[in-house]
Amino acid sequence: MRLENGRERLSQSWNWGTALALGLLLSGIALAQNGPAGESKPPDNSNTQSKKDEKSSEPATTKLKIHVTSKGDKPVGNASVYVRFNQSGGLFHHDKLAELGLKTNENGTVKVPPVPQGKILIQVVAKGWHTYGKWYEINQDQASIEIVLEPPPRWY
Repeated sequence: MRLENGRERLSQSWNWGTALALGLLLSGIALAQNGPAGESKPPDNSNTQSKKDEKSSEPATTKLKIHVTSKGDKPVGNASVYVRFNQSGGLFHHDKLAELGLKTNENGTVKVPPVPQGKILIQVVAKGWHTYGKWYEINQDQASIEIVLEPPPRWY
């Protein structure tokens, strides 16, 4: 009989303890949402401000249009165009050199998707033409680059 009374008291105290803990937890959540004494806070705009800050911290980009011709202003189609640029690696990582590989159309032009502004390496490889490569400093939103390929050197 004594053992049963002890279990019954333990069960009752456990229920009271659980109810008290649950009540404290719920009141803490309510205070955290509404502030002290039920005061309501104005809506928090820090989330929208942080999104604006993220966009402003991203480097500016540029859209390139590259036109490849030969010495006689004849377009060079199906030429391989490689665009290399620095891509930020984040807070603890080093910047890395990213590359895009594209092909010119029959008009000798290629449109490059947006790349970060700054130093950009453009290389052009076409069958029957001397390979071209040059670093460009581009600080505009859009740029058009004209590349004139030279014939290969003659081998005797």
